[in-house]
Amino acid sequence: MNNILDDYALISPLRHRNNWLKLAIVFFGLIIGVSCASPITPVFIALCMSFTTIAFGRVSPRFYSKLLLAPIGFAAAGILIITFFSGSGHELLSFKFIGHPFSIKADGLELALLVLSRSFSGICCLYFLALTTPMIELFAVFKASRLPESLIELTMLIYRYIFVFLEIASSTMYAQTMRLGYSNFRRSINSISMLTSTVFIRSWEQGDKLFLAMNSRCYNGKMTVFEVQKPIKTIELLLTSVYFISTIFLFYFTKNIFIV
Repeated sequence: MNNILDDYALISPLRHRNNWLKLAIVFFGLIIGVSCASPITPVFIALCMSFTTIAFGRVSPRFYSKLLLAPIGFAAAGILIITFFSGSGHELLSFKFIGHPFSIKADGLELALLVLSRSFSGICCLYFLALTTPMIELFAVFKASRLPESLIELTMLIYRYIFVFLEIASSTMYAQTMRLGYSNFRRSINSISMLTSTVFIRSWEQGDKLFLAMNSRCYNGKMTVFEVQKPIKTIELLLTSVYFISTIFLFYFTKNIFIV
C-alpha cells in the first residue's frame, strides 16, 4: 500500500508535461507495436519507453524491473505453449520429456518471439503512462475528451474505493493472522470466508455513507474535475517527432525481416 504507481507518478518530473502528448505517444506505441510483423520494432518501442520512464521519469531501474517481472512472467507461460505446440517449417530442436516428444519449429519460435515482443512493448507503454501521469489528471483528460460523464464519475469512484477496500482487507487479514487465523488449511478457509463477507459488508456501508455525504453537499450528478494547462514545448515536440519518424521508418523497413 506504500508503493502504488500513483505515488511515483505524483513525484515524476514528467508529470508536468502535457498529458495529451503522453497519451499520443502511448497510443502510437500500442498501435504500431501490435501491427508489426517483426519483433524488431516492438523491442525498439519498449526500449524507448523504458529509457524515457527511467531517465526522464526518474523511476528506479530496480523498481521498474520488478514491475516488469509479473506481466512478463505471465506472458512467458503462453510463449512456451506457442513455441512447442504451434508452427510449421523445419525443426530447430526436438527432445523427449517423460516419454512425450517435444519439438521447436521455426515458425512457432518466430511467432513466440513476435508475441513476446508485442507484449513487452505494450507493457512498457502502459507503465510509461502509469508512472508519469496521476489518475486524477487522466480523469480530467477523459472529461475534456467528451466521454460520458457517468462513465468518468463511476471510474473515479471505483478507483478511489479500490484502495479503501484494500486497506480494509489488509487490516482484517493482519488481525486474523495475529489470531492464528491462517495456521492451518481449515482455519485459512474459514478466515478467507470471513474476510470476504467483511469486505462485502464494509463496501455496502461505505456506499451508503458516500451517497449520504454527496447528497449533503448538494451533489447534482456532476463531479468537477480541473485540468491544468500544460503547453507543449518545442523540444518535447521535436523529440516526439523524431521518435515517431524513427518508429515508422523501422516498422516499414523491418516488416519482412525475421529473426529465425
